[in-house]
Amino acid sequence: MLHRMKKLKAFEQAIFALLIGFSVVSFWRGASGLMDLYLFPNNYNLSLWFSVIFGLTILAVTHYWTKELA
Repeated sequence: MLHRMKKLKAFEQAIFALLIGFSVVSFWRGASGLMDLYLFPNNYNLSLWFSVIFGLTILAVTHYWTKELA
């Protein structure tokens, strides 16, 4: 996959990165909205904090996994 990405032109790489970024942000926005509705529906602040902690945990775990792969 990385070899194919390196062969793309700079403009194509930028478009690809924007699409991936938009997809990730959209997914997490939707996941966060669902957690607001169903996780702690009567406590908006708790729902926000849980979402932040959950997201940071996922980032930390994936960072650890990618370090292991390199």
